[in-house]
Amino acid sequence: MERKNLRMYEPHESCEPKTVDHLYKIGMFAQMNHVTIKTLRFYEEQGLLAPAHVDPDNGYRYYTLNQMEIIHRITALKQAGFTLEDIRHINSGTDENLLLQKKKSQLLSKIAELTKQVAAIDGYLIGHQQSLVNPVLMKTLPKTTCVVMKKRIESYDELFDLMPTMGAEMERCGYECALPEYCFIRYVENGYKEKDILVEICESVTAEREATDLIQCKEIEEVNAACIFHKGSYDRLQDSYEMVLRYIEENGYEICGSIRESYIDGVWNKETEEEWLTEIQVPVR
Repeated sequence: MERKNLRMYEPHESCEPKTVDHLYKIGMFAQMNHVTIKTLRFYEEQGLLAPAHVDPDNGYRYYTLNQMEIIHRITALKQAGFTLEDIRHINSGTDENLLLQKKKSQLLSKIAELTKQVAAIDGYLIGHQQSLVNPVLMKTLPKTTCVVMKKRIESYDELFDLMPTMGAEMERCGYECALPEYCFIRYVENGYKEKDILVEICESVTAEREATDLIQCKEIEEVNAACIFHKGSYDRLQDSYEMVLRYIEENGYEICGSIRESYIDGVWNKETEEEWLTEIQVPVR
């Protein structure tokens, strides 16, 4: 068959004018967009997507291809967690980018909260594996004003002598302990050491006073911490340390401050070592 090649300057028939968009019955349009007829009727009731044409005689609803974009937009926004009310606001002219940023922030907050819940469950699971009763918990340790005695010691046994000395100096200076009482030791240098240990013995107080040769006041800032209660002798503290450090590693945290041992019950108020209660507090981010 002979094929005629037209040149741009030669006369030729013009393209046919664009016809009116083809109308699709509601059932076909629903099938094309993988939704139900009930969904399309619901979107119409909610003012989200009206039919392109409604037959006045029989009430049949018809849609056009360019309305598929609206369906896809509604579906995408729903998958992103938007309510139909949110989508209605977007369709009516509300800044879509602003709502998307707000929704993203809400979802990130929710993820953070769910992550904390998963971490708490992991704390219990690790405790069961280690045959320890107390789980690891994430806490916010509030900002506090403390009397501090900073000392380098040769062994942990020296702490039993230093604490009464610090208490006597605080009493001489007129310090008043805050309630609830918060007494703890901070290990200033990184890593575990058997001797030559730099510690800060801290006691939360109601107000600052002038420093002496033995003690001074210090504001200790708020910090998030992975915490675990240890019941019993200090000789077994290593078991609880192993648990909390494992928890920190497995949950993607990073140690970001001096580890604390908070002494709740001890030789000063309990008759046996089995009743001693210590909380290990590890600042993390």
